[in-house]
Amino acid sequence: MNKIAITTGDIKGIGEEITIKALNALNLPENKVLIIGKNLNNILNKSYETIEVDPSDNGKFCFTTLKIASSLANEGKIKAIVTAPVSKETLFKSGYKYSGQTEILQEFLGDKNSKAEMMFISNDLRVLLLTRHLALKDIKLTKDLIIEKVLRTNKFLIEKCNIKKPKFALCALNPHAGENGILGKEEIDIMNPAVDYLKSLGIDITPPLSADGLFAHVGEKYLNNQKQDYDCILAAYHDQGLCPVKALCFKKVVNTTIGLKVIRTSPSSGTAYDIAGKNIADPSGMIEAVKLAVKLS
Repeated sequence: MNKIAITTGDIKGIGEEITIKALNALNLPENKVLIIGKNLNNILNKSYETIEVDPSDNGKFCFTTLKIASSLANEGKIKAIVTAPVSKETLFKSGYKYSGQTEILQEFLGDKNSKAEMMFISNDLRVLLLTRHLALKDIKLTKDLIIEKVLRTNKFLIEKCNIKKPKFALCALNPHAGENGILGKEEIDIMNPAVDYLKSLGIDITPPLSADGLFAHVGEKYLNNQKQDYDCILAAYHDQGLCPVKALCFKKVVNTTIGLKVIRTSPSSGTAYDIAGKNIADPSGMIEAVKLAVKLS
């Protein structure tokens, strides 16, 4: 169990190109990489083991590469998965009703004791999403959800990142942390009780903080190459966490799935259909994703 598996992503996107560029730049040993999807060895500097997948149906191709990677992980044959970008619309058109690659991996690599969590990592900046691919109107935080996700993330930070006592900052759901109930009561009714319980377990976590002020502080630290005050920022919903993170470090931040049987990483970019095939895609995100997969596994 010493290889990382790399899926080549959406056939019509930049996945193949950034995979080639990343592997050629990193020059990993041939016995450390398994490619699932397209056979790229005629373009790569090295010849890596490849499992080819029928490309006749793009959505099925994308889904099958993830299913194969999951099966290999379940069998203990790979130690991490790196995924090139896939379009959710492509999956839907082929009949696969998933809101993203994370949810597919959750189905095939998760169980009652292991559930996928989406974390974005760039150096010591880590942002975990408490909710993922949901319409804003469908976001429903609960005390139990927050507790479960923080405990799972705490375990990851201790075991994989060697942080003895992780420090968490919790983003409030509402503007100005709800202004003591004037702008919303989720902080009072849901978040504060979760924080109190987590503190009783010895978890170092802030009360819900106004997200704009928190990320202003986080951003200043990041841009000045200073150590972050918190080991993980807990964002209440997708764009609350990802808008500031991608503004700060789009080319460097890695989408990391934790909580499953193996680590999964992916660049934060999408399929970029508009530049696919032009050989101008920036591989920085894919390079960082492969490096982080190697480091964490």
